[in-house]
Amino acid sequence: MLRQLRLDIPDLLHHVMVRGIERRVIFTDNTDYTDFVERLRKLLPVGR
Repeated sequence: MLRQLRLDIPDLLHHVMVRGIERRVIFTDNTDYTDFVERLRKLLPVGR
């Protein structure tokens, strides 16, 4: 069964999974993880 599309609404919180499909790791190395955190930091408003 297909999953419904995710909503993309301003100020809507999303749950970020800590592991991939079939429990595979998401980040292959520290650089990959750091890139993800940096992208996430740019999306979060200051003071939240």
